[in-house]
Amino acid sequence: MKTFRLFVIFMVVAVLAIFIGVVIGNYGAWYFSWLIGTAMIVLFAAAGGVLYDAQENEKKT
Repeated sequence: MKTFRLFVIFMVVAVLAIFIGVVIGNYGAWYFSWLIGTAMIVLFAAAGGVLYDAQENEKKT
């Protein structure tokens, strides 16, 4: 159920970003790509941290 709530929250954020992009006009696509790009950078950094932590745990055992 927690995953579903997170999915709904992220979908609402995406819809709001698209709505704001439409309202802003020509700059909307830039702001939307900036938001999505920032989210992707954070997700990749988190995934890298998890992988690094898993590798460190493997070295210890």
